Amino acid sequence: MIRLCLLLTLLSIWSCKPTEPVQPNILFLFADDQRADALGISGNSILQTPSIDELARHGVLFTNAYVMGGNHGAICMASRAMLFSGKQLFQVYDRLQGLETMTMDFARAGYTTFGTGKWHNEREAFEASFQQAKTVYLGGMADHYGVAVRDYDSLGMLGEPEIKGYSTEIFAQSAIDFIRSQEGATNPFFCYVAFTVPHDPYSPKPEFIGKYPDGSIPIPPNYLPFHPFEFDQLTVRDENLTGWPRKPEVIQMILSDYYSMISHLDTQISKIIATLKETGQFENTIIVYAADNGLAAGSHGLLGKQSLYEHSIKVPLIIQGPGIPKDKSFDAFAYIHDIYPTLAELAGLPKREDLDGKSLVPVIQGEQDSIREIMFNAYRHTVRSVRKENWKLIRYPERDFTQLFDLSLDPHEIKNLADDSSFLDKKLELIHLMEKSQFLAGDTVSFTAKTLKPLAYNPDTLTRKPDQWQPEYTLRRYFDQDK
Repeated sequence: MIRLCLLLTLLSIWSCKPTEPVQPNILFLFADDQRADALGISGNSILQTPSIDELARHGVLFTNAYVMGGNHGAICMASRAMLFSGKQLFQVYDRLQGLETMTMDFARAGYTTFGTGKWHNEREAFEASFQQAKTVYLGGMADHYGVAVRDYDSLGMLGEPEIKGYSTEIFAQSAIDFIRSQEGATNPFFCYVAFTVPHDPYSPKPEFIGKYPDGSIPIPPNYLPFHPFEFDQLTVRDENLTGWPRKPEVIQMILSDYYSMISHLDTQISKIIATLKETGQFENTIIVYAADNGLAAGSHGLLGKQSLYEHSIKVPLIIQGPGIPKDKSFDAFAYIHDIYPTLAELAGLPKREDLDGKSLVPVIQGEQDSIREIMFNAYRHTVRSVRKENWKLIRYPERDFTQLFDLSLDPHEIKNLADDSSFLDKKLELIHLMEKSQFLAGDTVSFTAKTLKPLAYNPDTLTRKPDQWQPEYTLRRYFDQDK
């Protein structure tokens, strides 16, 4: 009897002993060239994205998330370098090789790290950052019908390229296979899925072509046939995807294909989420949905992301999972490079003091309204912008030209207030904040360049031609019209 009582006492003490918290899995879903407003949950009444919308309804949505910018036309390279390093543009530019990355940090904490999809930085940086990999695309853009992808070999190195199928589906299937492999695993996982849509070529999978019929999508409120002035290379690759002037009906065609690719992406995300649930891993998985940069798609007479208008630098950012409140929307400023420290804190990793990104956890948990007051953005040496609250100033040093927008009244950046004397004080305030932001970032571009270039240009002199990645569908649809 005495032994039984002693045993029961020990069992009681053991059962009351606090258990170690279980670290959450991480599922990171990353889209390519998706505007922040290209989601149903973001107020788009035409685009159907029920699975992504559901993530936001069961988590948090950041409505002012941005990519800081880029040092050349391939914004996604700088964006992904900032994401994985947690560092700002002028610290990392588009390079990751030799740097400590987000998934290296999680691997040290005991996570199994897996990557699939697009990797537009150094191959060596990928191989150093992921323990497992399948269906990886090394490059910026590709024919979605026949993207050349690589798997890890027995030495943990990316092998020879092969064609497996339509990009969105092969990346999703690789993520599904990995998640299934982790059922019952003792270590948490970090699964990074980098899709190549809705980046052009504007070529949905055949069964999604026509989901949004041509002419059914209104042109953007800030549509223009030409950009009103020259500020950089107006024929940078993205801008070649249709001619000048931008015809409203062609912009509607682009949006039809763009929306179709996003809806297809949504169906594949639904399958990944379903796999988490089937394997019993959903409740302990933090899910992030984001994109590397936005896209003009006809706004301001532009097609690409090589500008600092809201449509090109603002991105979707959704976080859902254990410890995350449900159905919350935050207007706090966030950068893509804030995601790394945010996930690290949510997973209980040691804080790294050398990161430029800031954890969004205080905002998510309702402890703070914001983590920064100023949003500073840069594109090459040609454009700078700064935003405080709803006021935004864009500066073009080589053209000695300034734009000032009140985003609360003019969210589409149509009415330039820079020359209105009523807003001189606000303009001067933002100029001071821009100069201060440049100093803090290590940006040495002068407010006004020594040699000025004209604003005016002749759109009739702009020429275009298709690149090697355009499949037959887009050649017929967007290029044969020029013949």
